[in-house]
Amino acid sequence: MPSKLLIIGACGQIGSELTTKLREIHGVDNVIASDINTRKLDLVNSGPFEIIDAKNFNAIKDCCKHHNIDTIYLMAALLSATGEKYPMEAWDLNMNSLFHVLNLAKGGTIKKVYWPSSIAVFGPTTPREYTPQHTVCEPTTVYGITKQVGERWCEYYHKKYGVDVRSIRYPGIISHKTMPGGGTTDYAVDIYHEALKHGTYECFLSKDTMLPMMFMDDAIKATIDLMQAPSEAITIRSAYNLAAISFTPQQIYESIKRHLPDFSITYQPDFRQAIADSWPSSIDDSVARKDWHWQHHYSLDGMTEVMLNELKKIYPQ
Repeated sequence: MPSKLLIIGACGQIGSELTTKLREIHGVDNVIASDINTRKLDLVNSGPFEIIDAKNFNAIKDCCKHHNIDTIYLMAALLSATGEKYPMEAWDLNMNSLFHVLNLAKGGTIKKVYWPSSIAVFGPTTPREYTPQHTVCEPTTVYGITKQVGERWCEYYHKKYGVDVRSIRYPGIISHKTMPGGGTTDYAVDIYHEALKHGTYECFLSKDTMLPMMFMDDAIKATIDLMQAPSEAITIRSAYNLAAISFTPQQIYESIKRHLPDFSITYQPDFRQAIADSWPSSIDDSVARKDWHWQHHYSLDGMTEVMLNELKKIYPQ
């Protein structure tokens, strides 16, 4: 019986597109999708699917044994803005799910773990420009705290127990296939929808808030490239810095306006502005580029062209 992959949180923003890509690579029957959310029917019906609460250790363990799971991608999490509203729920989900998966790897049930970190591990004391791989991490959000602590546990389990765990500090992720999931960088997805639906957008960040971003296709490619890299090439067992493009709300607005000349924007910063202000404006990901030859593909304008072309199928002009 061939070993298989399990995606926990497969119906989320990244998880859904990662599942689709992994099924293209490994075959539909070799990638088990799981979530507590079954509303994403296209994914639920596209291949093997299990209803699993990421906080339920026994449910994960039973699934691994039943399907002969070799590798787990743990994509379930409460994101930054949602985590501020429900801090204890964010801690419970984000931390306990990680412990469950690391302990399964420690016990030999599975062989490899992918767990996503985030630029939310950084804080106002972190260098904002070209934030280095090794730097001050003093996050100011519950989400960031869970990711910082998770990074330390990943490194600990690798050093103490030899667990093959790998991670990326994702920047803001932009996709036309899934709606935003409660993150501070979600404006960069919303803005495309609103531009086509209403021709105007009220942004919850200030016009000059520069943040690291990435098109979903690049994020999926990075995740798979990291997991396919030989173990001896992986020098970072906490989480790799990852970068592609950095831009402000004004710059993404101008990029869209080149395609939609009548598009307008207003700015009404809310509580998410303080979160964004605590994060870097650009990331130094030279270690990832050296260790496993990471390269991004999409520019801001290239991403805008794809986003608008795809979303016009939903919002015909």
